[in-house]
Amino acid sequence: MFENLIGQPALEQIRGDLLQSRLAPSMLFWGPPASGKGTAALELARVLSCEAAGRHYGEWNCGCPACTRYRLLLHPDLLMLGKRNFRMEIAASGAALGRDWASVSALMLFIRSVRKLMGRFSPVLMEDDSKLSRLNPLLLSLEESLEDIVSAAPEGRGKIRDSIIQDSGRLEDEGLSAQVPVAQIRKASWWSRLAPQGKRKFLLIENAGRMQEGARNSLLKILEEPPKNVSILLCSTSRETILPTLLSRLRPYRFFQRDDEAEAEVLRRVFRVSEGGNSGGLTGYLESFLPVSDEGLRFLACFFIASLARKAALSLKRASSTLPEPLVSLGKYTASRAEASGLKAVPDNGTIIRTVLDKAGNFSEAELFSRFLETLLSQVSACFRDSLREQAASPAAWLDLWRRKTADADSALKIWNLQVPLVLERLCTELAGGMVTLS
Repeated sequence: MFENLIGQPALEQIRGDLLQSRLAPSMLFWGPPASGKGTAALELARVLSCEAAGRHYGEWNCGCPACTRYRLLLHPDLLMLGKRNFRMEIAASGAALGRDWASVSALMLFIRSVRKLMGRFSPVLMEDDSKLSRLNPLLLSLEESLEDIVSAAPEGRGKIRDSIIQDSGRLEDEGLSAQVPVAQIRKASWWSRLAPQGKRKFLLIENAGRMQEGARNSLLKILEEPPKNVSILLCSTSRETILPTLLSRLRPYRFFQRDDEAEAEVLRRVFRVSEGGNSGGLTGYLESFLPVSDEGLRFLACFFIASLARKAALSLKRASSTLPEPLVSLGKYTASRAEASGLKAVPDNGTIIRTVLDKAGNFSEAELFSRFLETLLSQVSACFRDSLREQAASPAAWLDLWRRKTADADSALKIWNLQVPLVLERLCTELAGGMVTLS
């Protein structure tokens, strides 16, 4: 069991608790992105449901009906909630399949990546949801395409794969919210109290720190009195994003960033990337499939900074104030770079936010927004390092302003679960106002 997972010490602790019947009914897997938390959770669910006996219990290639359904993520006792990097994972898995169209393991990896997304639209969760009628054609198309790609000859799978990737992206954009809705937690609570069809039910909530307040309260009720024959597992990048009242009812297992050797092994075995084929590690490889490249984020960050610098400058000019050197340098440095990509600075919050959201694909992944914030800070730092090196004015207070406000924005999204447009609106207002105050 867990033989398909690489380089995570937490697996030994999980395996020991499982074999010695010490596994808690409710658990938390936490650690950095791409550390295997979700894969470990689904593998634990499969093992708990395995119907084999003796030494074959829990083996990845177990042929029992339960394991067969779990490998395809089609077991009726599995319910998955929460947003994750679906587009990124599906694209990376599709690329792995493209390297060997005849590979059964690569095909399975691709199918599972799509099923993780489709599982978020279970009839259990979508009952009475007004979006279901609009999304049903996409779900049916994906179901048919998954059947087609299995039966197709290897040389005919490329067009089907591309169609699946396109439909999956549309389904994610149109059907998933950034936060786990309270209605879904309530439906999951009802589902968890029904008798399992197999040995045990398994409720998985990924990015569990991003839940509406009502959803957290509803989840707390389940954790206080967990139903019999149900395992509840939450995944999060940080323990701090989980409310203490929830955390006290979860057994935590910490996942770490894999070392370079283990990451290279994951890339080789799972994604079929040849040695030396990717220098950015596992995270860098996966992020290469995000809708915005690092270069694109830099241009977008420069547009954002230049726009706010222009807004602050206009405000100071109306008050007949002298423009400080840090503000002038910040505007010039970033405006030239933004214009190189066709983006011209604008002093209007609404236009700034619409442009950023449009160019970043609405920040469909929380990690992408965090990367945008990091890029903002790196561009401000680069400006003051390069443009003010010979100036008497100290940029320390300006750097501190951007450092504090980007950190606040990251917390607002990950901990307080505010929507990205609201976070951007507040960030625009506070940064522009802060620069005026510094002047």
